[in-house]
Amino acid sequence: MTDTTERARAAAGRTLDDTELRRADLYFRAANYLSVGQIYLLENPLLREPLQPEHIKPRLLGHWGTTPGLNFVYTHLSRQVKQRGTDMMWIVGPGHGGPSAVATSWLDGTYTDTYPEITQDAAGMRKLFRQFSFPGGVPSHVAPETPGSIHEGGELGYSLSHAHGAAFDNPDLVVATVVGDGEAETGPLAGSWTAHRFTDPRRDGTVLPILHLNGYKIAGPTVLARIPESDLVSMLEGFGYRPYIVAGDDVAEMHQTMAATLDRVLDEIAEIKQDARRGGHRPGVRWPMIVLRSPKGWTGPAEVDGQPVENTWRSHQVPLAAVRTDPDHRRELERWLRSYRPEELFDETGAPVPESTGIVPEGERRISANPNANGGLLLKDLVMPDFRDYAVAVPSPGTTRSEATRVLGGFLRDIMHHNPRTFRIVGPDETSSNRLDAVFEETGRAWGMDILPADQDLAPDGRVMEALSEHLCQGWLEGYLLTGRHGLFNSYEAFIHIIDSMFNQHAKWLKVTRHLPWRRPIASLNYLLSSHVWRQDHNGFSHQDPGFIDHVLNKKPELIRIYLPPDANTLLSTADHCLRSRDYVNVVIAGKQPALNYMPMDDAIAHCTRGLGIWEWASTDAGVEPDVVLACAGDIPTVETLAAAEMLREHLPDLRVRVVNVVDLMRLQPAEEHPHGLPHSAYEAVFTADKPVIFAFHGYPWLIHRLTYRRNGHANLHVRGYKEEGTTTTPFDMVMLNDLDRFHLVMDVIERVPGLGVSAAHLRQRMDNERLRCRAHTREYGEDAPDIRDWVWSP
Repeated sequence: MTDTTERARAAAGRTLDDTELRRADLYFRAANYLSVGQIYLLENPLLREPLQPEHIKPRLLGHWGTTPGLNFVYTHLSRQVKQRGTDMMWIVGPGHGGPSAVATSWLDGTYTDTYPEITQDAAGMRKLFRQFSFPGGVPSHVAPETPGSIHEGGELGYSLSHAHGAAFDNPDLVVATVVGDGEAETGPLAGSWTAHRFTDPRRDGTVLPILHLNGYKIAGPTVLARIPESDLVSMLEGFGYRPYIVAGDDVAEMHQTMAATLDRVLDEIAEIKQDARRGGHRPGVRWPMIVLRSPKGWTGPAEVDGQPVENTWRSHQVPLAAVRTDPDHRRELERWLRSYRPEELFDETGAPVPESTGIVPEGERRISANPNANGGLLLKDLVMPDFRDYAVAVPSPGTTRSEATRVLGGFLRDIMHHNPRTFRIVGPDETSSNRLDAVFEETGRAWGMDILPADQDLAPDGRVMEALSEHLCQGWLEGYLLTGRHGLFNSYEAFIHIIDSMFNQHAKWLKVTRHLPWRRPIASLNYLLSSHVWRQDHNGFSHQDPGFIDHVLNKKPELIRIYLPPDANTLLSTADHCLRSRDYVNVVIAGKQPALNYMPMDDAIAHCTRGLGIWEWASTDAGVEPDVVLACAGDIPTVETLAAAEMLREHLPDLRVRVVNVVDLMRLQPAEEHPHGLPHSAYEAVFTADKPVIFAFHGYPWLIHRLTYRRNGHANLHVRGYKEEGTTTTPFDMVMLNDLDRFHLVMDVIERVPGLGVSAAHLRQRMDNERLRCRAHTREYGEDAPDIRDWVWSP
């Protein structure tokens, strides 16, 4: 046994007097009773008569195994909040802790404050039970419908990252975070053990991890519950924690041990923060945490049908599965419920007796009522500089170059300056790579460990959050947004896929909260994807994947916005719009390499406001119907489209060409499918209903077909995009590998405009020869031909 373990066990003692112990016991029993009732009961909530089959839900859904441990934790957290006045919220990491979070918030009165029809009496208890995992009711997770929640837990691994995101820039907040031992086996959680290394105790709040080891997952044991305790303690110490162990199954003894341990842990947290605020940052602060060992399904049936249940995997979900049809199971359920002695917990009306809620704090100090868990209540608009002040000069379209994301960096730098407590940038070690370096003129990278002379831009109070874990970055930002702040996630395009499932959960959360009036809107989740597919020629095939937008578009249309600004000024306008928005997921894709500028700022604003538009300066159809439409979305497809338009102007001067650029991808959908969608008449005015449309697209070609399949003229639409051809090569060879190059676009026009197939056959052959020339040049010289590399628009 290590010294740390001895310290942990030494925290035990008789901290609670008889009155406090009784209150803790009453609250714990009441929460357990309400939790079991939610899983099983349809009627007879207070057992005023013997249980009958009709009192039982026809479908038993919910999870008991983790719930009593959560109720135990909440009991003691509430006691501490009432005693100390601590600003505390909690995060329930175990995936199926819903019964606990609903039960405890009802006992606190928060649930009734939120849903007045769920009263604190027998009628309200009946409604509380009926709604749980019931059609038209509430889910079994700690869902958006649950007061006090910012973390659903339906997908495991994100509790600690969400907790730290909530704690950033919240100096007095304690985020008590229960980590399930099944959850602790996930990759995202494993990476999150390091998250406290990025906090500043002077400025940030505190995350208190409570690793709940009840021993089992759905059908088998958990790793951390089975390894030797000395190994577990060593692992946690290696992560930088001081672990305290609370272990046992005797309820009264566990109450005393947990109370004493929390007293010690919260005292240590207060000392660390006071020392930091007095004496400045100290690297390597060792934060306390708790390891709670309690039986799975604690206080539930010890045995069912001759099989052990409590403290085994069999208690994970519904320990008694045949209660409606099996009288023995029904008698056992009634015995189980009555073991909590409900007559001591609730008065004649069904309201909690005052003593059973004697540990509950008041008002917003109730953990389930903490306003940080409804971040829209706290959200304030960003103080935004005028993005027009960062515009690049564009004397003529397509003749000058800028690094769009570097220009954006100056704008973001000043946003960080004006919003030092409400705006952060996260990303997996790519802020500099993505050319956002200017932000380091205002703040550093957050870093709570030693800083060596060779290190650059590290600072204990830095507000650029970088860790080589997309999961950790996503969780940080979600926690920050959900507690009422703003931020931006920048990433290489190919690797944002790592957080596909986390994005799913956040989008689902937003979808549900839009229909909960008490959940106030939060700042949008903003992604900036750079180092994208067309300019990952140096890193190769593994870094070439534009498919995140396909994944994002599976979610509800009212939530999703996807922007492909073609140059620096349109990126500035787009970023300003996204950072001001609420309750969306905004995906912005923009290159970081030097690229052509097309529009002065006023024109860029108008173009972004429209979402798409005809570029008259590049078109030759003024005043007449076009023969062909060249459409593009994305910076590299735009270059290739314009180069193709220029060649058509030179070689087929009588051909009427319309060039259309798309910034807001959602404009392609019909108005009835997406709030940004164009009416059919407006779409046809731009793209026509009967002319060939050659569309050069940043991503996978079929996505454009998916967005436009209901449009008149869809059969005339031909899309070029990425088709999984990539390697380490030159930028232009990448577009040629995928047939997105300018020469191929000209060939597409010749093949699809009636009458050109024969008359322009010579030009088509010349285009084919040009492709061969460019390919041969790259193979001989290792770079693109100068006329391709240095191409600009000729006015």
